[in-house]
Amino acid sequence: MKKLNLLMALFMIAATLSSCVVLSTKKYKSLLAKQDSLNTGWNQSQLNNESLEQRIKRLQADTADLQAKLADLKGRYTELDANYSKLRSNSSNEINKLTGDLAKREQRLKEVEEVLRKRDEATDQLRAKLQEALLGFTKSGLTVEVKNGKVYVSLTDKLLFPSGSIIIDEKGKQALTQLAEVLKQQPDINIAVEGHTDSQRITNLGQIKDNWDLSVLRSTSVVRFLTDEQKVESVRMTATGKGQFQPLADNATAEGRSKNRRIEIVLSPKLDELYNLIKQ
Repeated sequence: MKKLNLLMALFMIAATLSSCVVLSTKKYKSLLAKQDSLNTGWNQSQLNNESLEQRIKRLQADTADLQAKLADLKGRYTELDANYSKLRSNSSNEINKLTGDLAKREQRLKEVEEVLRKRDEATDQLRAKLQEALLGFTKSGLTVEVKNGKVYVSLTDKLLFPSGSIIIDEKGKQALTQLAEVLKQQPDINIAVEGHTDSQRITNLGQIKDNWDLSVLRSTSVVRFLTDEQKVESVRMTATGKGQFQPLADNATAEGRSKNRRIEIVLSPKLDELYNLIKQ
């Protein structure tokens, strides 16, 4: 078997040598040209292969970069989604809170309106009682009216005091006694007594220095009568003197000056309930 193989190899070599010997120059050149072409093609394929590898590397780098960007975008999206959910939750809570606050304010407003309604109702009732109790003194210069939720009882000086005096006369005491009877039945009413004068300068009144001094002393005389003799609670009373600085009429005429010389008793309901509501 080995001999046969050897013989076959020798035959092949001989055939090759014989074929080489018989190749023409033309065929030889053609073979060389083909070899050159094959070499060129091989080299080009090698270059193309290197170019493809470079492209693959670039594509891989681009892919990695895009994956990193995609991961970053996914992270941002997740964060934005979480923020949106949080904002939506906070908005809902804020809306619910505002709705609750609005409902509380509306309720408080209704309560305030109810307190004011009760105040106005009580003021009107007090005015009616005072007008009934003091009806006999209206011709002597006494008036009762409501302003800004308060009852104003205005008494001219001639109803209460002799000219230039701070001592209440008998007719004045009668009017204040009738007034005190109503006030003692109204424990929730605060009482402010204001003295007013005209603009003419006083003279020969001893220790009384001026109109302001006179207005204060007359208001304190009324307060002392109401508290000491009529037993109206002192804690409800205040005495002030306004002098000539809040006139009702023109001081140029005798009639105007007469209107300006007065004692005003201002009655106002206690508003503790209202103040408590406002503070809430």
